[in-house]
Amino acid sequence: MRQLLSFTVPALAALIVALPVSAQTIESSGGKLTATVITEGLSHPWSLGFLPDGRMLVTERSGQLRIVDKGVLGAPISGVPNVYNEGQGGLLDIAIAPDFATSGQIYLTFSERAADAGLQRGQGTAVLSAKLVLDGDSGQLDDQKVIFRMNKFTTTNRHFGSRVVIGADGNLFVTLGERGEQDRAQDVSDLAGAVVRITPDGSVPADNPKLEGWAPELWSKGHRNPQGAAVRPDGQLFTVEHGARGGDELNNPQPGRNYGWPVITYGVDYSGVSIGEGTEKTGMEQPLFYWDPSISPSGLVFYEADLIPGWKGDLLTGGLSGQVLVHLKMDGDTVVTEERLFQGELGRVRDVRVGPDGAIYVLTDEDNGRLIRVAPEGE
Repeated sequence: MRQLLSFTVPALAALIVALPVSAQTIESSGGKLTATVITEGLSHPWSLGFLPDGRMLVTERSGQLRIVDKGVLGAPISGVPNVYNEGQGGLLDIAIAPDFATSGQIYLTFSERAADAGLQRGQGTAVLSAKLVLDGDSGQLDDQKVIFRMNKFTTTNRHFGSRVVIGADGNLFVTLGERGEQDRAQDVSDLAGAVVRITPDGSVPADNPKLEGWAPELWSKGHRNPQGAAVRPDGQLFTVEHGARGGDELNNPQPGRNYGWPVITYGVDYSGVSIGEGTEKTGMEQPLFYWDPSISPSGLVFYEADLIPGWKGDLLTGGLSGQVLVHLKMDGDTVVTEERLFQGELGRVRDVRVGPDGAIYVLTDEDNGRLIRVAPEGE
């Protein structure tokens, strides 16, 4: 586990080339990188996915799913579920099935109202499976089915998570926040504060952890609010999650393990009061890396493209409060260095993806959210 073994791009402001707002260039360990605005006018965009034909799908927290084609926003896709769009809730992550070209299959995570779930009160995180039928610059969702929902809805409006990623075996990992109710992360009968693993139809994989008292969907527990998830080519899952005041974490969640929140943490409460029992406890896992002070990491991806060859196998994440794109140099499971890019220049970075062209694409979570392409200068 490493703390901030970091180097921030020196004198960053001085390295920004005087270009229009739509394009900025900095020096980095991967050479000169230019950030170019592809489109704007998105309402708090949350997640990005690439279609086989090169177009992109973007979720907006208020409940719209949009196609972006060469920088042009399409009309909202119909058939998206009703979402609880308050606080940190709304339409969240998207995952596009590997066989999308033939199946049209996508998965969405969202915060669901109790009334829409047939429950009495509150809201919780859910996963929708659907078939996307494209029609020009828009389309519709068919065969919608909620394949998963939290087993306990509550009335708080925060810490929904939530990312969904497809594992090497085709099963789904879904990250779930503890809904701002800390003790739920240690209740192994509760799906809050956890990573869960389900099949594409929502059933429980036969090889999930089978621990006494654990809900069958659980993969790992003791998470606060994981808002980034990525699967390495070898099938290993990595996540980033928000701490409180400090203590943001990078983890490699293993089946049946407990990652400590709120018993152990490297952060403190927003009031400055300590949380839990310290930073270590037997039976609880240490993060691979942590941030103090917080950057509020969101979005996570392994860079496996050739456009920036020196970054192959490394991790990229965004920072919301940090307003930064972060490059984590990896040596196996070890973070060697942290490199902060475009700090304070892009806005609140909500999602980070690598496109089929090898460029890095980020979404900024704002009223006028932007889709930004980051690539070597001239590419």
